[in-house]
This record gives sequence, C-alpha cells and structure tokens, in this order.
Amino acid sequence: MHKLNAVSLAVATIVAAASFPALAQEADQTLERVVVTGSAIKRLDAETSVPVTTFKMTELREQGLTTVEQILSTLTASQSSMGTSQSVGSSTGGASFADMRGIGANKTLVLLNGRRIANNAFDGSAPDLNMIPLAAIERIEVLRDGASSLYGTDAIGGVINFITKNNYTGGTISAGFDAPQKSGGKSGNINVGYGFGDLDKDGFNLFGFVDYQKQNSISGSQRDYNTRYDGGLSTSTDPANYYQGSGTVYNPAATDCTNGTNLVKAGTFCRMSTSSYVDYVPKSERASGMLKGTFKLNNDHQLGLEYFVTRSVVQTQIAPVPYAGLSMTSDNQYWPDNSALDTSQPITVKWRDTVSGPRQDKNINQQQRFLASLDGNVAGWDYSAGLSYNQNRVTEKLTHGYANGDMIASGVADGTINPFGDQTADGIAYIQSAAVAGTLLYGKGETYNFDAHASRELGDWLGAGREAALAVGTELRHEKFSQKANTDFATLVQDSTGVDPNTNSVGSRSVYALYSELNVPLHKTLDVTAAIRYDKYSDFGNTTNPKVSFRFQPVKEVLFRGSLSTGFRAPSLYELYATNTYTNSSTVSDPVNCPDTTASNINCKTQFIVMNGGNSELKPEKSKSATLGMQFSPTADLAFGIDLWWIRIKNLIGTIGDASLYSADNYDQFSQYYHRNSAGELSQSGNACPGENCGYVDVRQQNLGGNNTNGFDLNGNYRLRTPYGNFTFGLNSTYVTKYEYQEYQNGPWIQNVGTYASNGPVFRWQHTLTAVWSYAETYTVGLTGHYKSSYKDDASTDEGAANTVGSYTTFDLFGNYKATKQLSLTAGVRNLFDRDPPLSYQQAVFQAGYDPRYTDPTGRTFYVRGTYNF
Repeated sequence: MHKLNAVSLAVATIVAAASFPALAQEADQTLERVVVTGSAIKRLDAETSVPVTTFKMTELREQGLTTVEQILSTLTASQSSMGTSQSVGSSTGGASFADMRGIGANKTLVLLNGRRIANNAFDGSAPDLNMIPLAAIERIEVLRDGASSLYGTDAIGGVINFITKNNYTGGTISAGFDAPQKSGGKSGNINVGYGFGDLDKDGFNLFGFVDYQKQNSISGSQRDYNTRYDGGLSTSTDPANYYQGSGTVYNPAATDCTNGTNLVKAGTFCRMSTSSYVDYVPKSERASGMLKGTFKLNNDHQLGLEYFVTRSVVQTQIAPVPYAGLSMTSDNQYWPDNSALDTSQPITVKWRDTVSGPRQDKNINQQQRFLASLDGNVAGWDYSAGLSYNQNRVTEKLTHGYANGDMIASGVADGTINPFGDQTADGIAYIQSAAVAGTLLYGKGETYNFDAHASRELGDWLGAGREAALAVGTELRHEKFSQKANTDFATLVQDSTGVDPNTNSVGSRSVYALYSELNVPLHKTLDVTAAIRYDKYSDFGNTTNPKVSFRFQPVKEVLFRGSLSTGFRAPSLYELYATNTYTNSSTVSDPVNCPDTTASNINCKTQFIVMNGGNSELKPEKSKSATLGMQFSPTADLAFGIDLWWIRIKNLIGTIGDASLYSADNYDQFSQYYHRNSAGELSQSGNACPGENCGYVDVRQQNLGGNNTNGFDLNGNYRLRTPYGNFTFGLNSTYVTKYEYQEYQNGPWIQNVGTYASNGPVFRWQHTLTAVWSYAETYTVGLTGHYKSSYKDDASTDEGAANTVGSYTTFDLFGNYKATKQLSLTAGVRNLFDRDPPLSYQQAVFQAGYDPRYTDPTGRTFYVRGTYNF
C-alpha cells in the first residue's frame, strides 16, 4: 500500500473526515425544519438518513476555488469531470460535467434550488456546470446515493444541488486574481451583490448578484508535457503522405522524416505529432447574473420569482486542417518522383495545411431560467409549487485556420498548391484566398416544468417520541431539443471539421410523474422511510422506482443508516432523435485491411468515416443501488464514519468501444456495423459520404451491457481547541472495491479499477485532507491535500501498455484575514509544491503527455481575494 494510503486510512480510523451534522450539534442550537437534498419531507436537518456532503461557499472561496469545475474536483465520490479543456477539438460548447461514481455524467443529476435546469444543447446529456450562477450560491449539497424515487431520471450516481442565498440584505463586492508561476493561465473574477427588504419585517426581500470571470489560455508551447512523447499522431502531414488505391503509403521526407513539420517516421511514410498546437487550458470568459425576489403574501404563503442568466465564451485551438482525400494525376507539376507509381492512375494525397496555421473556434453558451414558486402551509401541509422555463443555447463558430475544402482540392489537383514542399507565392496567396470563417453548429434545449409537493406530520403512530411524516408530489415536464449545422458553411469545411453538413437533429417529449415518501419512526431509535415514483414518458413508456431507507441511532453518539433503491436514466433526446451524420473516428486500424498495425498501410492507425445518430428504439438504463453506513461522534469535537455503496446498471446507452469494435478478433461478431465501399475499404474523407463510394462504420446509439461498481466513503472531522486558536482536521476519502462494465450485450466484463479501460481509469483511492487553524474569527490558515492513486495506463499503444501512471498529490495553502467586520482578505497558493501531472499515454483527448480529465497542467498558482460587505 502506498505510504499516503496508509496514513490516510489511519487518520480516517482515528480522526476521519467531514462532519456529520446530526451528531455534532451544540446542545443549545435551534434546529429549523427544512427540505434536505434527497428527501421531500420537511424535517430537521439533523435527521438525514442519506449520505449528504455539504460545501459552504465561504469556505470554498477561502481555498481559492472560484469555479464549479474546481470545487467538484475536490469531491472524492466523483471519479472525473469532463472539464472545459475537453472542449478543445470537440463540439461540447465548452461545457463541463460532473461524474459521480464514474458511471457517466448523464447519471449525475444537477439541480439549482432543488429544481432541474436545461441540459447542454449540444448533446442533451447533462447540464453544463459552468452555467451555474456561482456568485449567488450559498452552499452545495451532494447526495452520494441514488434518488430516482424522488427526482426521476438521471439520479443514479447521485445528486448535486446548488442552493442560493435566501432573504439576503446588504451589499457585497468581491474580486480576485490568480497568477500561475509558469507562463499562461492567468485569471481574474469580480462579483457584486445587493439585497434589501426583510421578509419578516417588510414582507419582501429582493436581491441580485452579477459575476464576471476571465481565464487566459495555456498553450501547448507554454508547458512541456507534450514533449514526453509524440502525441496526437496523424497520417495527414506536411509534406504530405500519398498512395495509390490501397497500396503502400509514401512520403518524400520518409528517409528520416525530419524535413517537415513535427514529423515522426512510420516505415515508408511519416506521421505528424499535432499535440504542440493544442491548448492545455482554453481561453474563457463567463458572465452571470441572478435576480431573486420573495414576497410574503401572508403569514402562511410566500411568492418567489427567480431569474438567472449565464453566458460563457470558450475559445480553443488545435492543429492545422488535415485533408485526407485530395487527388492528383501524373500531369501535375508536383507529381512525386517515384518509380513505383502507375502514372495512368491518380494518387490520393493526405496533406495538412500548415500555411493557414492552427484551427481556432469560439463556443458561445447561454443558459437562462425563469422560476415562479409558491411556498407555504395549508391545513398542516407544508407545500411548494413551481413553474419554470429553462433554456440552453450553444453556438460554435470557426474563427481561424479553416478553408474552403473544394478550393483546396482544386488547388492540389491543378498544381497551384504544392503538398510535398514549400509553397510558391501564388500557392500561399491561393491558400489564403480559400480561408473561411463562420458559424458551424448551433443548438437549443428547452424545458418547461411544473412541480409541486407537500408534506406533513401524521402523528406519533408507535409511541416513538417523533411523528410520522408523509410527502406527496407531482411533476410535469416538456423537453425540446435541436442541433443544426449551418449547411452552406459546414459543406465548405467538412474535410477540416468532420461535421456532417446535413446535421439537423430535432426532438421533443413530455414527462408526467407522481411520487410519495413516508417516514415512520418505529422506535425512539429507529426510523424507516419508503418512497416511490412513477414516471411516464411520451416516447418510450413508463417506469416505477421505489426506495427504502432506515436510520438507527441506539445512543446519541452512534448512528447507522442505509438504503435500497432502483433507478433509471431515460434516453436523452439527442440519443433518441439525432439524425444520421458522418464524421471522423478516433485513430484506429481497419481489422481487415490492416493485418499488421506497424506496416506502411494507410488503413493502419488512421481515421475513418463513421455514422453517428440516434436510435428511437432505445430503452432506458435501469439500476439498483444500496448504501449502508455508520456515523460515530463520541464528543462534540470528533465525528467520523463510513458509508458503503453498491450500484448495478443494465441497458447502458452508448456506442461500442473502439477497442472491441476495431479488434480483428471481434470482426465476425461486429461485421454488420461495417459498410465498405466497392473497393472493400472504409472512407477516410467525409466528402465521399453519403453516396455509393462511402465506406463507413455504423456507431449509432444502442443499449449495451451492464456496469457493476461498489466501494465505500470515509468521512469525519476533529476539532482541537487551544488558547492559541482552534485546529480542525478532516479527511474525505473514497475507495472503489469493484468497477466492471460490458462494452456490448452479453460481452465480457472488463475490469476498470486501477486500470485505464475504454476511455479512462477508475481510481482505487481518492482523498481530500484538510487542516485549518483559526483564531478569534480574525485569522484563518489552512492546508488542503488532494490525492489520486496510481493506475495502469492506456494500453492502446506499446508505450502505454508498459506504463503505470503515478499517483497524483497536490497541496493548497491559504490564509484569510478579517480586517474589519466588512473587509476580509485572502491569499493562497494552489499546487504548493508545483507537482506536474504524471505521464500518461492516453489517446482519448487532444492534450498529450498527461490526462487533463484528472490532473491540472497549470502548476503552482498564487492567488489573492478581497471581499467587502456593506
């Protein structure tokens, strides 16, 4: 066992980690009845029987965490998050997603004040975390348990509920600046808020917050991780590779592959390493605003009106445009001097346009929600009803480095462009004249939602000293989705984007739901809660999901809790209704036409055309999950515990993984997905598709196999009181005992814990350790450590198969000084010891040399924050 593992486990046993509020309440504290994430019953916040982690925004800001992406990276129950960096080279609109338990971002439900927001419009799988109006957030509650019996779809892995301030008065202004020690990546943010009106005295409260954040990019030339190996290899090069039919591939620089741009020798031809062009962190700007008003109608009822809007602009950069299907005949002045060529036949040229420079795009993402709510009490029932409109709009614009593909093809064919050497002045002018920029894709997602629930106490049925409680609720939701290409422009740049100009996906559906929850104290020490929800979808049918949980507290210091539930995830509108489109695969080899992946064969380690699209016959994913936990608080200053969790999923929705789909051993099983052209080949240029000469692989959505995972969370804290201040020590840990999945129905179970499989690893251990000293509510100094265990690397390359990605440990140091009641100042250092991300040969994302989904390339970063309240 790694030394840090042993230390962390010992600390967990003796001290443990995050506090359990039920056992650490001061005797004289007044508890208010509230709705806790994971329950519809208004109850004391100390009565929870489900594992909930709470983040307070005041503490997070002291630690220098200013984005949701940063905050959730500290959550050990989250295996990974798809961050903004993964928008580089892919059409995500710059979105960031959470992934509880590593079972997929689409199985983590994200709420704002307990209600849904619209999913990202480009794939419809989950809400973009960057769209949360963070300046108005007071706390974040994370339910580490399935909750489909209450919330319906998507709540298989857990629920993340962002809760805004309430009844806020006064004003606040906060500003901060982050400066990495290395070049690039500077960022700043400022937010302002003001509220007036006391709800109890004045009968109303109105407040608003605005926030602005800016992040500079970190380019591939500002960090040297991409020099660890030749990453992002491509068969489209400068000078170009060429071949006839399906014969041997050549390159005029192939003697040593040094007389060109980032070339790597591959037998008789070259590959190009593209990773130096790729942004590690893209440039981004975000502005958000929220306005919330609460009006007291009388002593029993209040009206709430809430509006938020967020606009995010993310700019990314990748390597220059590759052209895979250019044609040249022997009368061309640049015809290669190669006696092996048949001059009566054309050659196919794979060239990269380095003259135009790297490709750059701009993703504009806008989210808004309007909510009207009514809360109060009628005949002993606490009720809440809401009517909301949610919208997400995403636009992807190409801003630099792209060209009219037809003009480039003509320029190569007629000898204006030299794909095998330096360009003439006329060639450069021609390429520059082919440059284009414009809108490529735009998407829109809308959700109309009405929800209502009510709860009340029913009396002490069994003499337990506490009353039984019942909640009932309903939800009606209408969802709309569209994603369209700007056809005329997309046609010009099809070769350089892989986006099908015919992309036009449209879908809608309605959802109706009823649910109920009953909590019954069986004894003064034992509560049992049962919940059930019925959902009916207009496009695939209905589903019913129950949940049973218990809370057993034999003595004040010890509590046991557990749950058993089923869950589901409905196919997204994108998965159901996306039109069939043709685009590029990842770098793979044809299992038939590439018998030896080391050969000089154009069908080896290259990109083919695949057909994406939805499937209206998809069934929902189904799950079963359970938790069992114990919390122990022997004193008011010490609390620790453990929660075991278990999740089983079937009918996973997705596409067959590349490792299985392109394996020669599986070809007979998957041959029905291969649609070859008349020459028996797969196309490498989108210009051939659709059509008679289109060879493609069908990778449309389907229900795959299953997923089994289990493990445990450790949580607790310890407070040491001294004359010199209070010291608080804490640890949050997650250990994954098992994680296995199937890539297709009835396929073999693939083990993923501590091993990179499919598209990523599952970490055996994750820890977040904290030590904080505070004195007289004036001074605070803290140290936070983050740890991820090692794993076997991506085995799709020989280097990766032999590599173990090292464990990743970083420490953050911060200090806070409260100068006056109004003014507080914070300074700190993230990644105190300037830990570099460990070497990884992953091929899933464009950044090379490390994995940006789990590590941070920024390095040691200094930050300052100032907040003034008035």
